[in-house]
Amino acid sequence: MKSRFSALTAISLVGLVPAAFALDAARIDARPKFSTEVALDVSQPLRSLGKTQPKPSRLVPSEDGLIDIRPERGPRAGGSGGGTGDKALQRTGAPLSAAIAGPLANFEGLSNQDNFNTFGFRVNPPDPVGAVGPNHYVEMINLVFAVYSKTGTVLVPPTDIGALWAGFAVSDCTDASGDPIVVYDQFADRWILSQFTTAGPVYFNCIAISQTPDPTGAYYRYAFSTGLNFPDYPKYGLWTDSYVITTREFGPIDEYGIGVYALEKNKMINGLAKARAVSFFLDGNDPDVLPLVGDGLLPAYVDGKQKPPPDSSIPIVGTQDDGGGYGATFDALNIFELNVKWRSTPVASLVLKEQLPVANFDSSFPCAPTARD
Repeated sequence: MKSRFSALTAISLVGLVPAAFALDAARIDARPKFSTEVALDVSQPLRSLGKTQPKPSRLVPSEDGLIDIRPERGPRAGGSGGGTGDKALQRTGAPLSAAIAGPLANFEGLSNQDNFNTFGFRVNPPDPVGAVGPNHYVEMINLVFAVYSKTGTVLVPPTDIGALWAGFAVSDCTDASGDPIVVYDQFADRWILSQFTTAGPVYFNCIAISQTPDPTGAYYRYAFSTGLNFPDYPKYGLWTDSYVITTREFGPIDEYGIGVYALEKNKMINGLAKARAVSFFLDGNDPDVLPLVGDGLLPAYVDGKQKPPPDSSIPIVGTQDDGGGYGATFDALNIFELNVKWRSTPVASLVLKEQLPVANFDSSFPCAPTARD
């Protein structure tokens, strides 16, 4: 069965130049697919959710009492992982020019014990994520979240992730499914909390955006469909007028690839309906495409308060490893450019912009006790 998304056109690499590969013949485009949210509403204030009972989980613990949130799958399962040594590995330490200051605050965050206290079981892996704002720290793990002051005061106690979407029209979002992400948008002074869905056969990215700078208040709740593709390993990026998501996607038969999404930020931070999304699918079953996305892609995340120039392309970056088992013939950084304009008739493109050769590295972590590279 062919993927329902458009595949990339075939590519070919041309001669090596000192700084990069010339990509006149290798520049590739995927056709965009536009859509809007499937559901939208407003949550209860998070500060009231800790009083609710968790929804019974569809997940079943294994014999050791752990729930495996993310079994390993995809092309890396067949990778050689042989390892050629990391030529860029730093073997000696450099002297520090100045001592590093101690932490301003240090307090306990979430743990697997919070899963046990909430659900009666523990999960693997924990996937801890968090974000810091002017006055708060918000943390999520598989499968709970909490809100703290920056001094460690618990403002929202450990709570079932699914409770954030209690009563939502897309009932799959109300499951504690996992792979959560927390983003603090310093430009809008808002918080973004997310998780994917796992029930299927249609899947969703469930995204909640705080109505105000207070992360303990109410959130606008959105669900964007990824169709029949399960959006595993989500990573979120922050840009001027878009939120960006990259995923590793698995279809119902043997489809595999990388999903790239941009969401219409200005509508979402105001809780408006018909917030648009654009998606691209980079087909991992295409042998010319798989080496370019074999290790996955990461979206750009603007740090600080200086916005990129208007109409700037959004970098999407990935690595390829000739030892990864997916057909790459050399090690490189691959730089894609995502362009989105949210005009009355939106336009978007995703292009492979540069391919930068790098020193040999191994993306498969060597687990042998004697391994050094």
